[in-house]
Amino acid sequence: MPLDQAPSALRHDWTREEIASLFTLSFPELLFRAQTVHREHFDPEEIEAAQLLSIKTGGCPEDCGYCSQSAKFDTGLKASKLMATEEVLAEARKAKEGGATRFCMGAAWRSPKPRDLPAIAAMIRGVKDLGLETCMTLGMLTAEQAGALKEAGLDYYNHNIDTSEEHYGKVITTRSFAERLDTLEVVREAGISTCCGGILGLGETREDRVSFVHTLATLPEHPGSVPINALVPIEGTPLSMSEPVEPIELVRTIAVCRLTMPESVVRLSAGRETMSEETQALAFLAGANSIFVGDALLTTPNPEPKSDAALFAKLGLRPKR
Repeated sequence: MPLDQAPSALRHDWTREEIASLFTLSFPELLFRAQTVHREHFDPEEIEAAQLLSIKTGGCPEDCGYCSQSAKFDTGLKASKLMATEEVLAEARKAKEGGATRFCMGAAWRSPKPRDLPAIAAMIRGVKDLGLETCMTLGMLTAEQAGALKEAGLDYYNHNIDTSEEHYGKVITTRSFAERLDTLEVVREAGISTCCGGILGLGETREDRVSFVHTLATLPEHPGSVPINALVPIEGTPLSMSEPVEPIELVRTIAVCRLTMPESVVRLSAGRETMSEETQALAFLAGANSIFVGDALLTTPNPEPKSDAALFAKLGLRPKR
């Protein structure tokens, strides 16, 4: 891509060859381009704070090889029932007091049951009444279910593709890659913004990361949010011994996401607890402009609020209001 070409033109026709060429740019050039595009669409000193709550933990019938909540793996996690609406709203109030502007709720289901939808809708309405953006991740959805979530006022629906289509079968066998794309289509057709990204460090190659970004960047609508996670190894899961993604490769992936999806919020998600301040700073420079705050992400640890506040102070960043 020549430097005199408009770098932030919104495109859905990216080729794998173009994306691969972005990955191979020199690191200074890649970050320069990504930061240039980032500044055209976002305030470079502002970071969105989202908080994620597990509203129904464990017992999931899926076999995602990285997940502590799968009933197929012995991770020592005790399954729980769906939380009561008031409990969820109490956590949402705490999140808002802590500076979060988006409240994300996740349930360990393959897909929600009809009996659960009234409670889910009540949670969405209650969180919106607090003035927070709402996001849900509940597994696969039918058109009817997506319509019910839209009617309740849901802003975002998270449904990650996790990795490339080529590598996907080595990570998950109980749900196909195509089924993930089908749910994203159902969500879009219901008029709900999508939140869709993946996990690095699942044993994938650079070619897989190119394919992963290509899938996202060529969707009919780019995801409103693109969470990029670094695998948090969970003892008892098949991928617990996977080689961690190299920090520079993580930053490269974020930069390529920013270049190919210029209007999407790119979230530096799971794995931050073990990332150095320097890695996180480079990720923000590459175009990441959202993080998860709070003590935990579903069942994995997250940096303490005071650590994030100290890092933001060092970097001159501020939470989005």
